[in-house]
Amino acid sequence: MSVRILSAAIIGLDAIPVEVEADNSPHGTPGMYIVGLADKAVDESKSRVRSAVKNSDLEFPRGNVTINLAPADLKKMGSYYDLPIAVACLLKTEQITLADFRDNLFVGELSLDGYLRPVSGVLSIADMCKRRGIKNIFLPPSNASEASLIDGLNVFGVENLKQLASHLGGQELIPRYVPSADYYFAPEVYDVDMAYVRGQEQAKRALEIAAAGSHNILMSGPPGSGKTMLAKAMVSILPKMSADESLEVTKIYSTAGLLSSDKPLITTRPYRSPHHTASGVALVGGGAWPRPGEISLAHRGVLFLDEFLEFPKNVLENLRQPLEDGIISVSRVSGTLRFPAKFMLVAAMNPCPCGFYSDPTKECICNLAQVIKYQKRASGPLLDRIDLHVEVPRVSFSKLESESDGESSQIIRSRIQSARNIQISRFKEENIIDNSEMGSEQLKKYCSLDNSSRDILRQATEKLHLSARSYYRIIKVARTIADLAGQDNILLEHVAEALQYRPKVE
Repeated sequence: MSVRILSAAIIGLDAIPVEVEADNSPHGTPGMYIVGLADKAVDESKSRVRSAVKNSDLEFPRGNVTINLAPADLKKMGSYYDLPIAVACLLKTEQITLADFRDNLFVGELSLDGYLRPVSGVLSIADMCKRRGIKNIFLPPSNASEASLIDGLNVFGVENLKQLASHLGGQELIPRYVPSADYYFAPEVYDVDMAYVRGQEQAKRALEIAAAGSHNILMSGPPGSGKTMLAKAMVSILPKMSADESLEVTKIYSTAGLLSSDKPLITTRPYRSPHHTASGVALVGGGAWPRPGEISLAHRGVLFLDEFLEFPKNVLENLRQPLEDGIISVSRVSGTLRFPAKFMLVAAMNPCPCGFYSDPTKECICNLAQVIKYQKRASGPLLDRIDLHVEVPRVSFSKLESESDGESSQIIRSRIQSARNIQISRFKEENIIDNSEMGSEQLKKYCSLDNSSRDILRQATEKLHLSARSYYRIIKVARTIADLAGQDNILLEHVAEALQYRPKVE
């Protein structure tokens, strides 16, 4: 009679339960055979499990051993199944017992001496366990703190296979993992403070608006004007993450294998800055079996694209759909997966190949055709999705020499947090959290304009030939400016300021 226990497979960011069945027969060629659409890493577990069982002073089943991973039509990948396969083998030889296999889930990679190595995606697996009523999860000690982020689950960090056999056999119980109260929360440390940035008051104001409403922003200016430093400083003014946002981001990093064992919960907003040689797959996600890309790793944080126009045009065009929808669908022959991608795009560019087209003090060596060709590397539809366009000019010597610091990030952040709190309260019944996520219904409900504001918007639309998307994005930015000012209604000055951040030529 066969035995079975529970494990899990990671599909995108979600976990799906997998039943690991084991049976053996004295007939046929001795050995272990794994069926159930297993990849190479799973197939190699045969050698790891056999050595781990032997080196743990336990008995491996004799004869022909068949392991089935069900459902059979779901592709199984990675080293998650080493531990459950080993436990199934021990159940088959009656070296251990389980009262009800539905109450326990096993996951982990085995070394040849029987010790457990960490695996990725444990937070998704733990979340699935809670939703399905699975009481206990057994996994490597390095993954225990991550799994304990999910309340109501008994987490057991297993050092090695021999220790687990003693626990399941009732000889020596493994204590349930209990983290310390302050274990998850690391102090926020930022490399650059806004006070360190000399001058650039208009750019700082634009970044404050962008951070308050999670709007996209493009900075243009000559080399050395401080665009990169401003982008790095922006992380220090972003509002604090809510508990739900932290779990969302942590799940992404867990699945991608980027979560450190000493910091199981991500509490600071992500800041991703891929090089301009990054491929489209690296940026939006994909691969033979799709994995999250940079835009998903920047979820609820900042995706900074320095040297924006140096990215290949086809790579930049991949951003159009996720910038609009906040989600990316990656389709491959093996299946279609969806990853969250509600990121804030912060881009920096030079106005021309030499960089000095807009610089009043240094002559540009590019001809007009070169400038136009360079600026057209970003398409109109992509630029239309960027809410704020701001010039970052060269900083004068007097400002560089000034000893007085500007506003600190802490002061700016307090204003942004107040504005974000207004938005959270406003949208508490809307299933969105900031102004950038507003749809047509929310715009109509929360963004009413007076006659003077409508007039200036009408004039701007006609003069600048604004698209419908640009029109509504201006209103969203104006709503954020009003929130920063603590105003319930959008006023003329809010719309006028929002219009300043549209590009001069559409």
